[in-house]
Amino acid sequence: MTGTTREDYTRRMLPRHHKSAYNRLPSYDIPEPMNYRHAYHAGNFADVTKHLILTALLAALSRKDKPMVYMDTHAGRYSYKLQEGAAAKASEWRDGIGRLWAAKGSTPANEWPELTRYLQAVREINPEPARDLPTDYPGSSQLARALLRPTDRLILCETEAEEYQHLKMGFANDPQTAVHQRDGYEALKAFLPPAERRGLVLIDPPFEETNETDRLLASLLASHERWPTGVFAAWYPLAYRTPANSLHRSLINSGLRRILKVELTTGPERLYGLYGSGMIIINPPWGVAETLTKWLPTLATRLAPKEGRAQVAWLVPE
Repeated sequence: MTGTTREDYTRRMLPRHHKSAYNRLPSYDIPEPMNYRHAYHAGNFADVTKHLILTALLAALSRKDKPMVYMDTHAGRYSYKLQEGAAAKASEWRDGIGRLWAAKGSTPANEWPELTRYLQAVREINPEPARDLPTDYPGSSQLARALLRPTDRLILCETEAEEYQHLKMGFANDPQTAVHQRDGYEALKAFLPPAERRGLVLIDPPFEETNETDRLLASLLASHERWPTGVFAAWYPLAYRTPANSLHRSLINSGLRRILKVELTTGPERLYGLYGSGMIIINPPWGVAETLTKWLPTLATRLAPKEGRAQVAWLVPE
């Protein structure tokens, strides 16, 4: 997507009636690419937050018997080695899953079923669950697969060749999962709406491109136009405050309803460096807002005992 302008992408992706309103909005391109590669940040506080939100969303959707589809536009690898390669070099996981792993005996998991299921999924892929520190961490798709039912379906997209091969191998011979090496944003046009008519789309880009937030907004608006009843969860970094605020303003002015904003921070706002993790949820299932409001502050305190904060608020109500 390098070299594609904001206007080019908007013209291709947005439904006609959204374009004039979108073009009146101020640009909110991230001034410098973040290069938020999953491999370097696997299991960190942002990953843990995102995955617990994902667990809560899938748990809520599973309360109904009807089949659903889960689509991941930026799937990454099937799983990650925490004590090898990029993850070991960064060691960010120690302040993420490492903190929950070390405190698992004191975690009130019986009071938060989503936390119980999430930790169970992580333990299941570790060869020695009783060890002091985990060695493996699931990608979003592997976690979702562990949470979904035999009647559900997964659509996974990844552009990077090495990541795609690892993902493809992980889901080999899995009839419920289709893995595609293609641009996730473009794939939304091909796969939505799904035959099941219910489910969740996770958009979790690496923010490598300066127009990433433009693409994210355009894709959300166009995808909602195709599938108004779908649940859409879009992750964004809290590192450059202006892009996040501009994304919020753009969504408020988009005409969409039922947009939930979820953010967790581990320290004060600063100009450079990741200090928090955010998620926009369009059409959150019943009960998810209340669940996250109750339990996310507890998670923030565990991940950052001194400065952890969480906020769950309706960006746009019904």
